Amino acid sequence: MSAMVPMVNVAALKDTTLLNMGIFALFVLVTMVIVFRASRNNKTAADYYAAGRSFTGSQNGTAIAGDYLSAASFLGITGAIAVNGYDGFLYSIGFLVAWLVALLLVAELLRNTGKFTMADVLSFRLRQRPVRIAAALSTLAVCFFYLLAQMAGAGSLISLLLGISDWGGQALVIVVVGALMIMYVLIGGMKGTTWVQIIKAVLLICGAAVMTLWVLSIYGFNLSNLLGAAADTAKNPNVLNPGLQYGKTETSKLDFLSLGMALVLGTAALPHVLMRFYTVPTAKEARKSVVWSIWLIGLFYLFTLVLGYGAAALVGADTIKSAPGGVNSAAPLLAFHLGGPLLLGFISAVAFATILAVVAGLTITAAASFAHDIYANVISKGKADAGTEVKVARRTVVVIGVLAILGGIFANGQNVAFLVALAFAVAASANLPTIVYSLFWKKFTTQGATWSMYGGLSAAIILIALSPVVSGAKTSMIQGANFAVFPLSNPGIVSIPLAFLLGWLGTVLDKRREDTAKQAEMEVRSLTGVGAEKSVNH
Repeated sequence: MSAMVPMVNVAALKDTTLLNMGIFALFVLVTMVIVFRASRNNKTAADYYAAGRSFTGSQNGTAIAGDYLSAASFLGITGAIAVNGYDGFLYSIGFLVAWLVALLLVAELLRNTGKFTMADVLSFRLRQRPVRIAAALSTLAVCFFYLLAQMAGAGSLISLLLGISDWGGQALVIVVVGALMIMYVLIGGMKGTTWVQIIKAVLLICGAAVMTLWVLSIYGFNLSNLLGAAADTAKNPNVLNPGLQYGKTETSKLDFLSLGMALVLGTAALPHVLMRFYTVPTAKEARKSVVWSIWLIGLFYLFTLVLGYGAAALVGADTIKSAPGGVNSAAPLLAFHLGGPLLLGFISAVAFATILAVVAGLTITAAASFAHDIYANVISKGKADAGTEVKVARRTVVVIGVLAILGGIFANGQNVAFLVALAFAVAASANLPTIVYSLFWKKFTTQGATWSMYGGLSAAIILIALSPVVSGAKTSMIQGANFAVFPLSNPGIVSIPLAFLLGWLGTVLDKRREDTAKQAEMEVRSLTGVGAEKSVNH
């Protein structure tokens, strides 16, 4: 079957530049109009940060799916499956299973306890100042790592469409994406960002569904034929077996365990996902939004299996790896093979929208964390009015945007699914132990929280800096250098247990006890929702 399939001519992509840019411009124009309309109601901090808590569970679930199905899911996982076969699909499995942790452990409890950010929950029964500073710093770190992945995805995508292979051209693309992102967030706030994410989620899932059915129709709707063609094109039957990427050495097996831990435990600690639970009016709607998003995300990840092996069969791993954008170009190249310039333009516009929507969500989360937690509650000690707080948030958006642009330029060329896995590892290390201990352990103290957050965050970042991701390998960010003393590419297997241990140790060694009345109030509120509405509408 594979011998009858014509391979993609990457050079022909340059002829589609004007059409692609036209579709991009149309999408940006439509979404900008939506953002402007949504911005009319941004009068209070609750409007800017939490969209006035006006979204239903199904709307918020679709927006969560839009937030979660990032460039990593569409470009990175499809590319990982196309090149590494079964081992690439492990990303899909990890990303999806992680939602059970979010649903069962945190969604409803966080919505009942918090107001705008994760730090609201942690500081409810612990001392405000140290906990809010630690939570804000960890939020900013996680958002930064996630933004790196999205910016790298943008660079890969546009460089493929425009045939830009030089570093300067791709850097310019990343600057343009960053500028658009800053505009979305400054103008629309959470409400505008949410509507962009809903539209993008619908377009992405519909586009992926069309491509999936198209690929299956080529092989008579027989998955076995598709898998066989992928193995034939690759001239390697091992693309259908585990171990192509993570089974060759003991180190790679440990790396896989580390990756799995990061993916499964990271989602429940991602600040931009946690913040979405505050955009619905009740805890019931928060729970409904998670269930809704699980269905949409699960369906999409089934599509990635077909798209990845479809790209392997119809485009070929060698063509994908040699194209501008590398592994991340698998989905656009498959679209070009199936439907020519028009489908490529649509799919690329959707992928571009995916990146814009996700970076907007990340940016508003990071800005809210700094303005609400550090400025309003630490620097101003709770005396700042809502208007001033929102102004600070908007200024923070610009700073974060600039940092994301610079980081994205350095991370350009890395597989975006892999970069997101690093963000998940940082989130799971810095945030998850403290969230779990705060919600479920009565004796947990402020010292335990700060030890866990700072220790987990530091361990994750230091281990990443000393890993092959940064130096010492062909695909490292810093070429020519080698200070990789930590052999694993993902730090989760070390940093996550360490953060749990530090949280326990810090609490056990803490001579200062916390307010038992506040702890009891938090337990009642988190489980029943009593008093939550008064808090969030304050």
